[in-house]
Amino acid sequence: MSIHLKSADELALMREAGQLLARVFAMLDDFIVAGVSTMDINNRVEDYIVNDLQARPASKGQYDYPYVLNTSINHVVCHGMPKDGQLLRKGDIINCDITLEKNGFIADSSKMYCVDAVSPIAERLVRTTYDAMWAGIRTVKPGATLGDVGYAVQKVAEAAGYSVVREYCGHGIGREMHEEPEVTHYGRPGTGLTLKPGMVFTIEPMINQGSHKLKHMSDGWTVITRDKKLSAQWEHTIAVTDDGFEVLTLREEERLAGL
Repeated sequence: MSIHLKSADELALMREAGQLLARVFAMLDDFIVAGVSTMDINNRVEDYIVNDLQARPASKGQYDYPYVLNTSINHVVCHGMPKDGQLLRKGDIINCDITLEKNGFIADSSKMYCVDAVSPIAERLVRTTYDAMWAGIRTVKPGATLGDVGYAVQKVAEAAGYSVVREYCGHGIGREMHEEPEVTHYGRPGTGLTLKPGMVFTIEPMINQGSHKLKHMSDGWTVITRDKKLSAQWEHTIAVTDDGFEVLTLREEERLAGL
């Protein structure tokens, strides 16, 4: 396994990309409402990244993907493709997964949005998934293992009665969107790769209300829960520091909350 440890200069560039990406989500906070189409979201994000932030939407063209983000609604686990006729409805939950490249380095993050008032069942899943992601993040420090990270995520999710998706995981990131290592969101403490300062990777758990089993749709991208129950995901790009971690894609509301 070849893992590139980022230098201080490289981390500064990744931090810049991450903070630009955080601004994209802040812009979407008021944009994502009932009646907006997922293609409207795609087009707004592309315009904002290119024209306002003078950056590149890194997902567009990656593996021949034609759009700048994934829009995964309700029982869509990941890789939902924007569509003109797909309008958000009151009560929907939607994950927007976005990547941004600036000065040669890529940041990757996703956020759940609740469209108007959502059901208590949906709200609980969204909140628990967020808490599970942060449980994994807070485990990150030199000397910890990826098994520690995965176990922390899994423990929160399963304690709430949910399941953790196995087929998709976090990943190293830098000049390339997907680098080593793979970061699973389940595991055993003390196992797997030992973390070192300079490692940068995503933590992005996909948590299902029901079974962890999935179904792949005919478009070649969209993945849904096999039982059609709800799924949620949150994601941040994390750097291992000398004494812990730094969330490179931290959003302003999280900063104000002291996260």
